[in-house]
Amino acid sequence: VDAVVTAAAVALSETGTIMLDGSPDQGRRIISLVPDRHICVLHAGQVVEVLPEAIARLEATRPQTWISGPSATSDIELERVEGVHGPRTLDVLILR
Repeated sequence: VDAVVTAAAVALSETGTIMLDGSPDQGRRIISLVPDRHICVLHAGQVVEVLPEAIARLEATRPQTWISGPSATSDIELERVEGVHGPRTLDVLILR
């Protein structure tokens, strides 16, 4: 699969983090980690400003995946490589 489209439980504007909780519109956790591109569709009301607001909207018993951009790591020569542990591209669409 080259790309996947999911929803999210909540998004945090302070850090640009999207938080998935495994709800049916988000699929299993692996769906957001394997494809090269992850497209996340949110409603404007799902975006909060600060972390305490986001945590208050999450169900503590559900599995959570927090994503703050494409995965990245550095090799031994400190060269940054994206997409090693997940998608290289993350697009977030916010619907009004």
